[in-house]
Amino acid sequence: MTDLVRPTLELPTGHKKLLLHSCCAPCSGEVMEAITASGIDYTIFFYNPNIHPAREYEIRKQENVRFADLHNIPFVDADYDVDNWFERIKGLENEPERGARCTLCFDMRFERTALYASEHGFDTISSSLGISRWKNMEQINGSGERAAARYPDMIYWTYNWRKGGGSQRMIEISKREHFYQQEYCGCVYSLRDTNRWRRANGRDRVQIGVKYYGDKD
Repeated sequence: MTDLVRPTLELPTGHKKLLLHSCCAPCSGEVMEAITASGIDYTIFFYNPNIHPAREYEIRKQENVRFADLHNIPFVDADYDVDNWFERIKGLENEPERGARCTLCFDMRFERTALYASEHGFDTISSSLGISRWKNMEQINGSGERAAARYPDMIYWTYNWRKGGGSQRMIEISKREHFYQQEYCGCVYSLRDTNRWRRANGRDRVQIGVKYYGDKD
């Protein structure tokens, strides 16, 4: 990565200030470094009430805070209103990953992001969620665009962070920074389904707070 020459990124025409929703340090590491290298004015917004349990939430958040501090990037720590999240997805507990439950989860997180952006002078929102190959980028972008459309002159930046080796650099940065390596998407239902799969395949259950990128097996 020492010889990496990044393309200069620009926000969509006429837009000046970005609020970047971050789901975790591993996903946001490459996104943050790319944005920082381009000199874009941005702030991290951490709003992820889906993450369960609370210990997992705190570990993921603090890893993100650590990396933001390293780059001197402002970090907004939003409420962990987990009760509202459970109310929002009620009835969708058995939806598959990337299904309707995930859409409502993205909607909730981006709606809060867009609200904060509107109240604090940001004209652009985006998210690190889309860099993960486990996510449906169209699903994420749709939620982001719906949230931004609630406010005049606000947009959701649909930049494809995976292209140009972005997904690989995400892993390289995670190893370099020894980020915590979460082993499921985040919510109690993804943890449930991950453990079901593990049991069916003779593997141990997920252990919270144990695995870090770069650790030897």
